[in-house]
Amino acid sequence: MSTTDRRTLIVDAAIELIARRGLRGLTHRALDTELELPPGSSSYYFRTKRALIEAIADRISARSRSDFVSAKFDAPETADLSSIARGIAIWLDRLLLERRDHLIARHALIVDLIGDPELHARLANSLFSVERARELFRANGFPDPNTAAADFVAVLEGAVFDRFAGNRSTLPAGTPASLTQLTTLLSAYLRR
Repeated sequence: MSTTDRRTLIVDAAIELIARRGLRGLTHRALDTELELPPGSSSYYFRTKRALIEAIADRISARSRSDFVSAKFDAPETADLSSIARGIAIWLDRLLLERRDHLIARHALIVDLIGDPELHARLANSLFSVERARELFRANGFPDPNTAAADFVAVLEGAVFDRFAGNRSTLPAGTPASLTQLTTLLSAYLRR
């Protein structure tokens, strides 16, 4: 296995550990045990916990960018707001279905890293693009696209949190009910 593959394997296992056991469960020893590696293996690739957390932030960000590009949303100026809401809802539903561990780990780390402005900002901006939202609101004639974009990202963050850890955590992703709930929420915001 190449060094890059081994590093990716360790980072993915770290994300899973945080999702299952919380931040306290993330140790080099736990990673070695989880991956059945000789003791000290994960610390060889990531000397410090901070280095590991930086790699987690990079992994979540890279995956988010990749997912967003593959979603192939219509250009905001060529789609109506209902279509945009449905497209974003489909993307969010898939995010909740396929990347639940990433979402949990990201939120746990965001809270834990409030005192670390650099890492906190990397994680806080790793899922949704305020710039892309600004383009959407500018193209649709919103009077203050900057505020609308920031508010919309807050709505997306809240919707995702609600679905994996809040009142709607029992609503399974990948179902028609999930898609309807997300589409209704986003449509209501976009129509305002």
